[in-house]
Amino acid sequence: MSKLRMAFFAVVGVLMASAPTFAQAASVAADNDASVAKYSKIAAGFGFAIAAALAAIGQSRVAAAAAEGVARNPGAGARIQTMMILGLVFIETLVLFTLLIVFAAVKV
Repeated sequence: MSKLRMAFFAVVGVLMASAPTFAQAASVAADNDASVAKYSKIAAGFGFAIAAALAAIGQSRVAAAAAEGVARNPGAGARIQTMMILGLVFIETLVLFTLLIVFAAVKV
């Protein structure tokens, strides 16, 4: 019961702290647009960096699994290579879509 009560008061505290945000004047909100634009570019950069790093980890795991598969069964090397290339294409496509979204969101 103590954890539930603590969670309740945490949620109430967050909701009470967000009330002044909605009470801002229009001039303050307009001033906030420049900050949002700056931070959106930084966030897009971090997002793309995370996507690229995770894609690199995924590609290395695909390549390692393909090398292990060819080592176990050299006769199936051609089929394994084809499936590996297809998997790498799908992973890289996700990174390219992320890059496209970064350019669309930042509007340089």
